[in-house]
Amino acid sequence: MKTVTLNNGVVMPMLGFGVYQIEPGACERCVSEAIGIGYRSIDTAQAYGNEAGVGRAVRRSGVPRAEFFITTKVWISNAGYRRARMSIDESLRRLQTDYVDLLLVHQPFGDYYGTYRAMEEACFAGKVRAIGVSNFYPDRFIDLSEFCEIRPAVNQVETHVFNQQTGPQRIMRRYGTQIMSWGPFAEGRNGFFSNVTLRRIGERYGKTVAQTALRFLVQRGVAVIPKSTHVERMRENFDIFDFELSAGDMADIAALDEGRSLFFSHNDPATADYLIGVGKSGIPVPDEE
Repeated sequence: MKTVTLNNGVVMPMLGFGVYQIEPGACERCVSEAIGIGYRSIDTAQAYGNEAGVGRAVRRSGVPRAEFFITTKVWISNAGYRRARMSIDESLRRLQTDYVDLLLVHQPFGDYYGTYRAMEEACFAGKVRAIGVSNFYPDRFIDLSEFCEIRPAVNQVETHVFNQQTGPQRIMRRYGTQIMSWGPFAEGRNGFFSNVTLRRIGERYGKTVAQTALRFLVQRGVAVIPKSTHVERMRENFDIFDFELSAGDMADIAALDEGRSLFFSHNDPATADYLIGVGKSGIPVPDEE
């Protein structure tokens, strides 16, 4: 497994298993199957409602906890120093672990400065090995990075062949921050799985469109956390380290970049209204215990 050393010396796999939109009742099974294939990095979040399933799968796997890299995220409704502190302990309880390897601010809304202070405190206390952010665009990322005690180790943002985040990635590198992709397959949008360029290049290596796209991101230094509920797809996504794209192939895929989100923009007032409304509702995230 290819790894990257984060800005605080913690080693993180470049490929992980994401559990976004996996129902709590199915999460333990899916994570267990992923672990059986060889995944050791698991990405979840308070908002996904399935931390408990991740925790059970890891605990019951028989694999030593030290071999895993577990990521979770503090949701908007838990923003602010006091709420974030309590939610971190709750996440640890649900995950059945004394620590998480990476903890992220999930969204750049609410009192994320207070959230980050609580995360820094958790890091100093040994409850978290590395901290970072998610969905932080360059303006807010720079601001937070300049006024925090522990600079973000990771920024998880929408990154795929149609939105490659090359400019933001350069800015992250200035702060020693590792970019991580959510939505590496663009959730199938923009004709992703039938893209002629990805298919043509993949066929040259005996690889699928998905494998080609993941390999492109990893070669660009982007960590990836593809999700699947099907074992055969999990295996496929895991099998991307036995080939390397040529410079010409990389250039051809780079040309697919449209430089825009295929989902939503955090700069859009409608997106801000929606996410802030969710945060203010204070509705706790359900989880299967």
